[in-house]
Amino acid sequence: MRDLELAKEILDKEGLTLALVKDKECFYKSKERGIKPLYIALMNHKEKLKGASAADKIVGKGAALLYIRGEVNDIYAKVISKSSVEVLEKEKISIEKEIMVPYIKNRDMSGMCPIETMAEEDGDIDSLINRIEKFLEVNKLI
Repeated sequence: MRDLELAKEILDKEGLTLALVKDKECFYKSKERGIKPLYIALMNHKEKLKGASAADKIVGKGAALLYIRGEVNDIYAKVISKSSVEVLEKEKISIEKEIMVPYIKNRDMSGMCPIETMAEEDGDIDSLINRIEKFLEVNKLI
């Protein structure tokens, strides 16, 4: 079984939001919402991310840029934004998706997700990572 297929299976069977697999081993999984699980994976497992496969419930542009920094091989997304697809395809990262949307909405569905907004404003990955870290700290998520 390919790593991406295994990641998808784990995501669905365990009701996760994120599953990361490399060499047939799931080295990170989470049920937490938002960008936090992927941010934590990037900070704590950067070396394992390189060449890994990711199955993710929702991929916005912010997540796409973190995946690019982590140098993942391929991504499966239940929901993905159009701008995410564009940046991932530009980096030659393979994508499987169920639903593509114009943008990822915030939790109360009143507008764009704050991380998606940050990523649209600032395409620099290092700057975005710093902004995500501050966002997570301010919201007492890390």
